[in-house]
Amino acid sequence: MNPIQEILAKQKVLIIDGAFGTELERKGYDINDSLWSAKFLMEKPEAIGEVHKDYLEAGSDCITTASYQATFEGFMKRGMSEKEAKELIQSSIKIAQNVRDIFWNDVKKHTKRQKPLVAASVGPYGAYLADGSEFRGNYGLSVEALMDFHQKRLATLIEAKPDLLACETIPCLIEAQALCKLLEAFPTMYAWVSFSAKDGVHINSGESMRECAQFLDTQKQIIAIGINCTAPQYIESLIGEIKAVSSKPIIVYPNGGATYNALTKTWDGLSKSTSYGKMTYVWHKKGASIIGGCCQTTPFDIAQIAQWVRH
Repeated sequence: MNPIQEILAKQKVLIIDGAFGTELERKGYDINDSLWSAKFLMEKPEAIGEVHKDYLEAGSDCITTASYQATFEGFMKRGMSEKEAKELIQSSIKIAQNVRDIFWNDVKKHTKRQKPLVAASVGPYGAYLADGSEFRGNYGLSVEALMDFHQKRLATLIEAKPDLLACETIPCLIEAQALCKLLEAFPTMYAWVSFSAKDGVHINSGESMRECAQFLDTQKQIIAIGINCTAPQYIESLIGEIKAVSSKPIIVYPNGGATYNALTKTWDGLSKSTSYGKMTYVWHKKGASIIGGCCQTTPFDIAQIAQWVRH
């Protein structure tokens, strides 16, 4: 049985965590860097552990590693050797597993909960470019070129034995296809794929959400399909698009509703105004069974989801 199904067999919703980079920023850390939150794997791993712990305490059933922007190319540009880059990428999983295990050692935490999962974050090629490409998806690369980019990092993450992979903020279908093809070499590893979308029907590349979900529905290692880092107002419609062509669990973790400015590496505009808990309850009613948050969401938002899921 895949790890997501095991938890969903026992509870109606699997709660994932919220933002990583903007949460570090909220704690006073500077993330304006081409490595974004991944630079803390080098500089301050304990800061990453703190964020994981906060989300577990808030009620997350799954925490996502700080490897979104962690790539061999990115670290080696900083003067790291390939071996050091590999160790840093794998440390993202070790930190998360360690925090999860310490949390779960406290038997009092087991009430109404399953043992939390660790999902290794696989960010898109655009995240490595650090120019906002993941919000456009116009790379102009072939499936083969994207496979070449992802191959070594994917193998490195899988070697560290996460419970599953989170292929997230994917802006174009071709990148999802490249990742699925690479996954075939690791038949026991499962993944979710979540796209970044620009409206209620299309992902950021302009391709239809329905077409993407239709493709992923045929991929047996993909155990959930969804949307992340997308404005909350589009989520309901996108759930409907996925549901129309797939019966796999639907995962949603939108951002706070602001727009990403790639030049300043900051989020412009207002964050959410409606209660996050209320919004997520509506998404669940529409068909989402794995729910969390992306940029600008906080442990407080995740606690709001836990409130209606566990009571």
